[in-house]
Amino acid sequence: MQAAALEDLGLGETWTYEAIDVDPDGFRELVESMSDSGFVGANVTVPHKEAALALADSVGPEAKGIGASNTLIFQPDGIRAENTDAPGLLAAIGEVPAGRALVLGAGGAGRAATWALAGAGHAVDLWNRTIERGQAVASELGVEALVEPRVGDYDVIVNSTAAGLNGEGGLADLPLQPEGFRSGQVVVDMVYADGPSELLVAAGELGARTVDGIEVLVRQGALSLGLWTGLEPSIEVMRTAARS
Repeated sequence: MQAAALEDLGLGETWTYEAIDVDPDGFRELVESMSDSGFVGANVTVPHKEAALALADSVGPEAKGIGASNTLIFQPDGIRAENTDAPGLLAAIGEVPAGRALVLGAGGAGRAATWALAGAGHAVDLWNRTIERGQAVASELGVEALVEPRVGDYDVIVNSTAAGLNGEGGLADLPLQPEGFRSGQVVVDMVYADGPSELLVAAGELGARTVDGIEVLVRQGALSLGLWTGLEPSIEVMRTAARS
């Protein structure tokens, strides 16, 4: 996705994007060495988003408010932490009147979704499998923590948990009643799946508008690339590459 965008921007011969696996114990050392190795920045995924924020020398408003970073920028005066998960999610959802929203999961992606939706005017409820963590994150972000949400009560539902990540099922692992989905809802599954997830299929069958994890990935990725290059990449080029 990023390579296709770089090529489209005319940067394909001088810029590259690569994946690096690193354990939590080696995360700080790796990141602090990257600018000396020619990197201009990095995307950060689970489980490193909160650690990325902690090691930064400066922090953007989204990352500060969310308490996690998915995008690092290596500048002459140090490492800057940003978060494109929140604006990327809102871009993927599109224009939605403020209403009630449910976020499933209290990890980095869940924090970003909660912060984004609350900032857009929604009354947000947060559910997490571990009740204590859900309550702690909800309190920190100024939203409500629920144990047994009712699907039909919400205008926007975002799954940020790993349910369905292995490509099988997932809906049974969430506190959702499939018969409760309805038209007028927007249901987002941030899991990257090869085709619609079980959650999105169930919601779509009852008339909800659905947004999959790849669309969210494309939107946040485009914002990250813009931060590194100062250019605006093509969403269509990135979407086509991500779905190919």
